[in-house]
Amino acid sequence: MPSCVEPRVKRDHMKGTYREISILLPAYNNVCVPLVEELQRQAALLPGLQYEILVADDGSTCQEAIHQNRLIGQLACCRYIERKQNTGRSAIRNFLAREAQYGRMLFVDSDLHVCSPSFLKDYLEAEGDVVVGGILKGGDASRLASNLRYRYETDYQRKHDFSHRQQAEDKDFSAASFLATRQVMTICPFDENFKGYGYEDVLLGKSFSLHGFRIVHINNPLLMDKYEDNDTYLEKTQEACRTLYVFRTELRGYSKLISWQEKLQKHPWLYGLLRKSFPWASPWMRKWLTGNHPSVTLFNAYKLLYYIHLHEKDEAI
Repeated sequence: MPSCVEPRVKRDHMKGTYREISILLPAYNNVCVPLVEELQRQAALLPGLQYEILVADDGSTCQEAIHQNRLIGQLACCRYIERKQNTGRSAIRNFLAREAQYGRMLFVDSDLHVCSPSFLKDYLEAEGDVVVGGILKGGDASRLASNLRYRYETDYQRKHDFSHRQQAEDKDFSAASFLATRQVMTICPFDENFKGYGYEDVLLGKSFSLHGFRIVHINNPLLMDKYEDNDTYLEKTQEACRTLYVFRTELRGYSKLISWQEKLQKHPWLYGLLRKSFPWASPWMRKWLTGNHPSVTLFNAYKLLYYIHLHEKDEAI
């Protein structure tokens, strides 16, 4: 049986394999027991693997989710940590990295699902300072036909498949599922200045690249099949745009919204019109986007107009 109490073990002599891993899951208002059980099952089947699974609840407000997740603490080599205050997506991941006892850390978003019986093994056999497995967008297409995020994510997936991720490397980095060494995460922790939703992983990917760490993309996705309603997703999108605006200097070259805004700024007449258009255009755009036939093209236009509008608001103060 694998042990979860041994001290850190150095890298195995076999190329691309490791004897140790800390699997780290931040959780907020969601039940992740089935995910942890599957990760624990796969880890237990790998001979000689020293492992631990840490789940840190980031101040959830849903007591039922907290109650159910407490079952995680009863699983072998698993620990469930309850945090009273919500610290944000960056801080909770840095906390997990500090709590980890092993030299390799696999970060997994707790609202995803394992869809490969060799998910953990494939990560352990991969080479690279940082290894990214990817996300597969799924779900019942007929039931989700009117869901804005499902439409957006599946459209994005078609244009950013595995081969695209391999070419983009740092510019297509996602923190939803990735493996890194302790050395990497010590030098390049998540930026805790990110308090709101969005883009903390984009800046992390940039940081990895600037420090010369090799990002390797492999075809080892987790499954995403749950999507918020259209109104909620629009609110999250606006929050992400506000985050992008705050960190626009750091994220220049890593966001198409920034690139488009800067291109349009070179055409003063058109840019001036767009800057003032969001207040009167957004009501009908929102109505369309929250309806039964949301358009990805309109959604992208909505994001751009809102991001440009943030510049207008800031300059008006």
